Amino acid sequence: MAEAQGGCHCGAVRFRAALAQGLGSAGRCTCSYCRMKGSIWVTVADGGFRLLSGAGDLETYRFGSGVAAHHFCRVCGINTHHHRSSVPGQVAVSAACLDGVSPFDFLELPVWDGEREASGEGDLLAGVLRYSPA
Repeated sequence: MAEAQGGCHCGAVRFRAALAQGLGSAGRCTCSYCRMKGSIWVTVADGGFRLLSGAGDLETYRFGSGVAAHHFCRVCGINTHHHRSSVPGQVAVSAACLDGVSPFDFLELPVWDGEREASGEGDLLAGVLRYSPA
């Protein structure tokens, strides 16, 4: 398990997270919201998420079943973390919000089928996304 800190673009929201598998759980999702955001998510260990600052600056967006809660900074608009719909109580953080981590650090990422996940079928692999630096 790896400890990490991170936050939004403007710095209003800061958090600490115990990453369940370090950066090894990083992935993308095909649900309509994640697809439009283009975020890479990393799973947090049970009880391993702690908001350090900015609780008053967080807004929440829910769609579809309303189970997943996507949290973003109302000042700069950056999505910092979400409560997953497929695993109730589980939190995932945006890898791009982790200090010292860039989405371009990931040369290959699993892409999870969020459309079918919402139907209750669980985590299903939809494909693999690859990045090749020039």
